[in-house]
Amino acid sequence: MPYFVVHALDAPDKAEARAANRPAHRARLRQHDHPVTVRIGGPLLDDSDLMCGSMLVIEAAARADVVAYLAGDPYMLAGVYDQVSIHGFNWGLGQPEENHG
Repeated sequence: MPYFVVHALDAPDKAEARAANRPAHRARLRQHDHPVTVRIGGPLLDDSDLMCGSMLVIEAAARADVVAYLAGDPYMLAGVYDQVSIHGFNWGLGQPEENHG
């Protein structure tokens, strides 16, 4: 299945909204009731070590699945993100082991 990198930068003055929605955002990253798997995720930090965005590596069948997943993210719903980019990603170093079930 393909991988996608999501790079999302917060809108100005959204620190309170980010903090209020962080527990729900983090819980959703771990849910598996959608057709994507978040392989890596974490906050981006500014020069003062304050959260200013998010980076995710998502495994999904198609970019459209990532877009749909992000549309339901608590940060998206609360207007935390100002800019979001999604790019295909060819995983090299550190690739997760395949599940041989």
